Amino acid sequence: MASPLKVFKFGGASLKDAASVKNVQKILLGYKNQPLLIVVSAMGKTTNALEKVINAYFEQNGQAISLLQDVRTQHFSLMEDLFQPEDPVFDRLRIVFEQVQNFISQEPTGEYDFIYDQIVCVGELASSIIVKAYLDQNQLSTHWTDARELIITDDIFREGWVQWEETQGNISTKIKPLISKDHFVITQGFIASTKDGQFITLGREGSDYTAAIFSFCLDAESMTIWKDVPGVLTADPRIFDNVVKLDRLSYREAIEMTYYGAKVIHPKTIKPLQNKSIPLYVKSFKDPLDSGTFISDDVGDHYPPMVAVESNQAVLQISTRDFSFVAEHHMRYLFGEIADQRIQVNLMQNTAISFSICVNDVDDKIALFAKAIEKDFKVIIDRDLQLISVRHYHQDVLDNLKRGKIVILEERIGKTVQMVVKDVPIMNWK
Repeated sequence: MASPLKVFKFGGASLKDAASVKNVQKILLGYKNQPLLIVVSAMGKTTNALEKVINAYFEQNGQAISLLQDVRTQHFSLMEDLFQPEDPVFDRLRIVFEQVQNFISQEPTGEYDFIYDQIVCVGELASSIIVKAYLDQNQLSTHWTDARELIITDDIFREGWVQWEETQGNISTKIKPLISKDHFVITQGFIASTKDGQFITLGREGSDYTAAIFSFCLDAESMTIWKDVPGVLTADPRIFDNVVKLDRLSYREAIEMTYYGAKVIHPKTIKPLQNKSIPLYVKSFKDPLDSGTFISDDVGDHYPPMVAVESNQAVLQISTRDFSFVAEHHMRYLFGEIADQRIQVNLMQNTAISFSICVNDVDDKIALFAKAIEKDFKVIIDRDLQLISVRHYHQDVLDNLKRGKIVILEERIGKTVQMVVKDVPIMNWK
């Protein structure tokens, strides 16, 4: 049975500056006398800035400390607009940044993904400390808790898979006693720990998933994601004109949309909610009184065309070196290597002597995969592609999307069309 608890997630855009933090506090005042758990992301573009710190540290180019100082300065400048100089929140944040500085003052040890997860978590920690302190001084008493002590994963860094039994036990034991009408609970998205206590992350943009984990483990009444858009839209308004908001959406449709690349919700978010019939709201922090989008089981299944665009795609054409068929035993081996590298396959096709996959071109994963299979397979890589997915397509929509594009791969399954495309090169004829 659902508890009266609500779970709210606020992303980086909703916390990008002092005015944004004040706006979040105003939103939360409307829920002052309700049990509420709040999940926050790093502020603004902090994660991007920390990735520069990580790269500099890993490369040992001498810039890591100064880049970290820039991140620290941005947070302290924001706090100066929220707190008096003597507020203890300044000392607390100094300690958090000093811990990271001590880490990067030593020689790097371990793989890049491990180092990434040890450093990047400072963004969410800093955000949650600042928001908690501001809520406390503005009539909203809040318990702070460390998500790394609650969410447990395996040891695949940057893409931790939740160990549900341990995680549910931790959340039930440590969070349920804190939930009341008199205090909010605040924690961090994106970050967790392995069984042996190493810091780890749940995958880029994983704070939505964190909120779903807490919603599932606490049998929440509902979950709300606060965005800079009015709800779930039929396409990305930064790319397309004339997009419309979807007032209601089924879990199934939301899963399909996020799987195919819709950015408004993290792909792993929906399933934990669906498993316990917990409704999800996607609402605008710019217009908190608007209804947003409501996602649940009790929704019809008639929708307009919906378009998702994934950039940074690559197509790998894989063939055997002896020109034999790409048979079942080859597939088993290839997918084993794909799983080991945690490569996300978005589309695949095979012919008699080749197997093509469209994947997210992230870091050096493709290079590592190609190297792992090079003894038995040739790999041709085509980069800088887009994957366009259209749900409930009309032919005129597809025709418009193909204009000025070369279609590399195309697949139609049921109500969905997927196309891997590249821009037509501009020819200068003389």
